[in-house]
Amino acid sequence: MFTLYSGPLSMFGAKAQIAALEKGLPFELVMVPFDADDRYRPRHAEVLRVNPKEQVPVLVDGDLDLFDSTQIFEYLEDLAPEPSLWPREPRARARARRLEMESDEVFFPHVVRLFGLQDAMDSPPAVAACAACAQFQRRLEEQLLADGRDWLCGAYGYTDIAFYMAQLFAERKGAGLTDDMPRLRAWRKRMTQRPAVREVAGPMARFLHGAGRPVPAFLRGFVGAT
Repeated sequence: MFTLYSGPLSMFGAKAQIAALEKGLPFELVMVPFDADDRYRPRHAEVLRVNPKEQVPVLVDGDLDLFDSTQIFEYLEDLAPEPSLWPREPRARARARRLEMESDEVFFPHVVRLFGLQDAMDSPPAVAACAACAQFQRRLEEQLLADGRDWLCGAYGYTDIAFYMAQLFAERKGAGLTDDMPRLRAWRKRMTQRPAVREVAGPMARFLHGAGRPVPAFLRGFVGAT
């Protein structure tokens, strides 16, 4: 059994947690406290020891320490090859890895720019960030339409987990899916119905509600649920 350190509003920690649940792996989940200013305090000693960025997620498995959500994905895939969450064919796997990276490193930075702009959503920086998010999401909408798939890269996998969490935060910050993205909306509904996703998204929705923060419409069914 390994230990996973996350936080109640950690997008990257949620990615790792969903992946471990999908694999059916036993693990101990340690939630690092989260304050009203969107900071993790106090910093957990193990997080400080392992991650020079002082952030979650952190995975500790005996003498192995990992602190990047994608590295954690790769380790879990090697630890439990079934069910596979990367495509097996090399080119398909490369494409899936690329989109997983883009979710974190291309799409999500636009969402991060909105974190300090919630009272200025008409400002040029906020408008530009929302436009960039919309462009990325429309690209995925067109991909789903062209391929006729239920999932982003063929079979369900890590790419779906990564973009679901990034998109959840985009929804929170005002750059959500629009009415002209029906296939992506259907994909998100399928994601939200998965037991592993529900086990992670439900507590996140209830944390937001308990803290008096807006809960995305597609997660409001979790509020009040146990």
